[in-house]
Amino acid sequence: MNDNEKLPTPNENHDEASNLSSKEDDLTSQGLNQNLDRTRSEDTENRGSRGSRDGVESTGDEVRDLETLSRVSSGPPYSVFSPSLKRWIVFMNCISAFISPITANIYFPAIPALSQDLGVSIGQINLTLTTYMIFQALAPTFFGDFADAAGRRPAFIIAFTIYLAANIGLALQRNYAALLVLRMIQSGGSSGTIALVYGVVADISTTAERGKYMGIVGAGVTIGPAIGPILGGLLSQYLGWASIFWFLCIITIVWMVPYILTVPETGRKVVGNGSIPPQGWNMTLLDYVKFRRQARNRPSSHVRQKLRLPNPFNTLAVIGNKDMAIVLFYNASLYIGFMTATATLSAQFAEIYGYNEIQIGLCYLPIGGATTFASVTMGYMVDLNYRRIAKKLGVKIDRKRGNNLKGFPIEKARLQLVYPLAVVGSLAYIGYGWALHYETHVAVPLVLSFFIGLCVTGPFQIINVLIVDLYPGAPATATAANNLCRCLSGAVATAVIQYMIDAWGRGWAFTSISLLFTALSPCLWVIQKYGPTWREERMEKMRIAAKKEEAEAKEKANTAIEQNDGVIAESRPALN
Repeated sequence: MNDNEKLPTPNENHDEASNLSSKEDDLTSQGLNQNLDRTRSEDTENRGSRGSRDGVESTGDEVRDLETLSRVSSGPPYSVFSPSLKRWIVFMNCISAFISPITANIYFPAIPALSQDLGVSIGQINLTLTTYMIFQALAPTFFGDFADAAGRRPAFIIAFTIYLAANIGLALQRNYAALLVLRMIQSGGSSGTIALVYGVVADISTTAERGKYMGIVGAGVTIGPAIGPILGGLLSQYLGWASIFWFLCIITIVWMVPYILTVPETGRKVVGNGSIPPQGWNMTLLDYVKFRRQARNRPSSHVRQKLRLPNPFNTLAVIGNKDMAIVLFYNASLYIGFMTATATLSAQFAEIYGYNEIQIGLCYLPIGGATTFASVTMGYMVDLNYRRIAKKLGVKIDRKRGNNLKGFPIEKARLQLVYPLAVVGSLAYIGYGWALHYETHVAVPLVLSFFIGLCVTGPFQIINVLIVDLYPGAPATATAANNLCRCLSGAVATAVIQYMIDAWGRGWAFTSISLLFTALSPCLWVIQKYGPTWREERMEKMRIAAKKEEAEAKEKANTAIEQNDGVIAESRPALN
């Protein structure tokens, strides 16, 4: 085995730190100055044994993965948050991830009642679904970039404030135009959080444990389609359609109160690994009590994070990378498979089996339960496969500080699990279409829908982890790019699937969708083979851009100092 197959040791990180810096480097190093004396002696004792154990020579000019940019030379932990606090953060993110999909699905059973009460056609009500999905695709491009720059907490609070106001308006409105506009606003608020939850996981977890946490958060995303139609059917039938939106208001308030009070800021550009005191708008109540007396201890060079307008074009820049583009478009094809199955389930089961709203809602349980199970299970599986490959390559996993991904085949570690799932999922999808075509016993399509949820959305969750691995410097922006691709693709697919069923029949319509993501499966091999090279090229570009940005910042600082010195010199004669 040659050296480039192994991860750099902490000594390499020390040498690389002298050649590459970033804003995140500066922030974290400043925040950790108070803790260096405590950690330096421990690190001195362990540095030699770690270097000899890994057996890799330090080159000093290798490009570090962005995941390691926030470390100082003494090797601080990747995150200072305790395990219990991490679990609390992940739990609250799981709940917030649950709100967006349940908002989309809880609405379905109320469509006939809304049509009747507002005096419009079903087609006009369905237009609110289309506009909802469009905003579902666009909103994360703004919130993701905003959260990467200003922090997660301001983005979360703004998004849910918008969402809460929209739900109150929807519960009170009795006009179609108001329904259409407020549903778009509601989508903008709830959907913006999807990019944030995965960004938070990337903030607090190393590559070795990231799959587990992303699986738990992903469970919140996938359980919404399972129970949303059931809750919507019960509320609409017994309490009226307005009760759906009041219910969403209650969930939002119950989530926001503990979040605002207790969930800390995790954005690495704001608080580094959690050791830097957050700014005012990033503070919880507990943070205020903890840090209110520490402002005087901040280094004079500490840079306060400034708010800026979010730039959605940063999301498009993610898609412009070769490896990211291929991964995102393949992931979008899987999402098309999932959305076309769930979007048509209610209409097909009502037509074939004559089920009512509550019975149809129950029919979502197999596919919804399978997606939740797949999300959690695949999270643990990708972590296990990461450890297996690391052990095979002789790489020691550092759970505390994280590993540098340079030279490590992270694409292989993630995508190996996708191949068997994609094959089984494709066969289950074809079988599901033909079971509906021949109108078999209801148990047959329900069982096949379970395997669709397990084997089509399972790879989707795995690739979500890979997307964050490939773009750790701005995980929320990368997740927003993923959301943009999948939601726009899903919107188009749900718009045309019924026409495909009418023209070709159920069997061939679903077979064609299956063949779509099957035909794109070779993309996985391309990413596994060429992805590491493309990733290193992208990191090199980022390194050059970081150096350029640093030089520009120093030049501006020097210019400001010279101007201040000139003003002082000119004012001295006047004073004399």
